[in-house]
Amino acid sequence: MKRFISSLSLVVMLVLASCSSTQSLQEYYIDNSENPNFLSVDLPVSLLNLEKADLNEAQKEALNSLKKLNVLAFKKTEANGAEFELEKANVKAILKNEKFIDLMKLNTSYGKGVIKYLGNDEEIDEVIIYGDNKDKGFMLIRVLGNKMNPANLIQFIQAIQKSDYKGEGLGEIGDFLK
Repeated sequence: MKRFISSLSLVVMLVLASCSSTQSLQEYYIDNSENPNFLSVDLPVSLLNLEKADLNEAQKEALNSLKKLNVLAFKKTEANGAEFELEKANVKAILKNEKFIDLMKLNTSYGKGVIKYLGNDEEIDEVIIYGDNKDKGFMLIRVLGNKMNPANLIQFIQAIQKSDYKGEGLGEIGDFLK
């Protein structure tokens, strides 16, 4: 009987461990924030200087629903090419989770990317922007806010276009984008 209970306990532990084997996006940020290959920055929305822009009511509402941006970037070098491929695969595996809803795919001269979100058609919990470039690395941005509306995303993009933001305050992330 003891052997049966011991075996059953082992099976239950293995099942539980396999269910939680996929790392969350937040765990990925935390685990890599101190990694020297990564640049990690939390940016307040106020850094974008949008309060000076001539915004309409919908754009102001979109701006007020945002709190901050979490940016995690992997800067690729000759020495870390294998780690770049591994980390890129890790991020893509996390983003394949069905809880992330595809919003848009990007294919530009800078690289490929995707914009996804967590939430539903009425209210977005967070927006995830991922892009990679085979020569420079990859960037992962979490846009966090309160009761973000999917329709407000377009308003937010239009508000950024009206601002005079030139990348001030981004530090190393700004250099990464060049």
